[in-house]
Amino acid sequence: QVQLVESGGGLVQAGGSLRLSCVASTRTSRSLVMSWFRQAPGKEREFVAGISWRDGSTDVTGSVKGRFTISRDNAKNTVYLQMNSLEPRDTAVYYCAAAYSSGLIYSRQTSYNFWGQGTQVTVSS
Repeated sequence: QVQLVESGGGLVQAGGSLRLSCVASTRTSRSLVMSWFRQAPGKEREFVAGISWRDGSTDVTGSVKGRFTISRDNAKNTVYLQMNSLEPRDTAVYYCAAAYSSGLIYSRQTSYNFWGQGTQVTVSS
C-alpha cells in the first residue's frame, strides 16, 4: 500500500510559478511510476506528467511541455511538479498518483492504484 500526500497548491497570477510536492508514505521502489494528473471543473481528469523511479525517465503532456517539469528526490520519497508560466487554463485540482510498472509511464488514470487527496491550483488572469 502506498499513501500519497500532496502539497503546494494555491492561488497565483498568470505568469507565476508554483511547485507541487507529493510524498509517498513508503520507501519508493524502482518499480514505481509516479505521476501528476489534474481535473478542472466539468472536465475529465487528465495526465500532466510522470516519472519512472527505475531510471528517472519522464513524460510530460504537450499542453504543459516547456512550462512544467517533474522531478524526484529518492531520499525524501518525494516527487515534485514545478509549474512555471502558469495560465488560467491550468486551474484545476492536481492529483498525485502511483503505480507499479516495469518502466512504462502510464497516461491513463485507470492504470494507477494509489492516489493522493488532491491540491487546488488556481491561476487568475
